[in-house]
Amino acid sequence: MDASSAHPAEHHVDVVLPCLDEADALPWVLARMPAGYRPIVVDNGSRDGSAELARSLGAHVVVEERRGFGAACHAGLLAATAPIVCLCDCDASLDPGQLPEVADPVLAGDADLVLGRRRPQTLGAWPPHARLANAVLARRLRRRTGARLHDLGPMRAARRAELLALGVSDRRSGYPLETVVRAADAGWRIAEVDVRYLPRSGRSKVTGTVRGTVTAVRDMSAVLARAGRPA
Repeated sequence: MDASSAHPAEHHVDVVLPCLDEADALPWVLARMPAGYRPIVVDNGSRDGSAELARSLGAHVVVEERRGFGAACHAGLLAATAPIVCLCDCDASLDPGQLPEVADPVLAGDADLVLGRRRPQTLGAWPPHARLANAVLARRLRRRTGARLHDLGPMRAARRAELLALGVSDRRSGYPLETVVRAADAGWRIAEVDVRYLPRSGRSKVTGTVRGTVTAVRDMSAVLARAGRPA
């Protein structure tokens, strides 16, 4: 089964899925993709056969050898062709079935960037250290941008051409935050919608470990420092 047979060419939204060893999660994630939404799996150095599995399940696969969440996101954005692009974690912690709820305000012209505000469905879905780090960064982001945001929103939607025009330069964990900062500085209308947050499949490279969370906070703090205004 190739990508064209699984996901028709008449797609109106591309979904960038950064991927690092997500073979356990991919079948569920790709099966939940809504009609008209084309999955672009960006393999970022997987050793568990994620890329081959994604191809077999009909996804468009891009290989990004430069390691880093931002590098994977940017490679997927460059590979996208639809006018609207969503980004979504590929670990089954977010339900792709909710992507239309995030993308619809952009498609309707009511918002320029929509972030999915995570609502944990179980106690273990969002480890305390990661939740605290997100809250602190979201507060700093509100102060920096004035946007009424409560989450850094790994599920998000915007127009592809406008995203590329922002010139986001971070290729590590700071990519999502820099996108919001640059969008706010450009006068974008930024909104949040609630999305369910589920226990991820496998061990997280970021939120599942204190070390990963510290690295992400360091990367995002560096973005805020480069932005030129105190957080």
